Amino acid sequence: MDLKMTLKNMANTLKLAKKSDKEDYMQHLRLVLLGIASIGAIGFIIQFVFSVFRFG
Repeated sequence: MDLKMTLKNMANTLKLAKKSDKEDYMQHLRLVLLGIASIGAIGFIIQFVFSVFRFG
């Protein structure tokens, strides 16, 4: 790969990128936080089940 062409492509991508507005940002933030909370809840439930019920 050509380094000069790669840098040119990177610069063009940055020129075309636009900053998202506050509404889009808040929606993405809610989705990410919901995902983190759901994964945490699943982990907590699994840990709780295995601490209450001793298997083996």
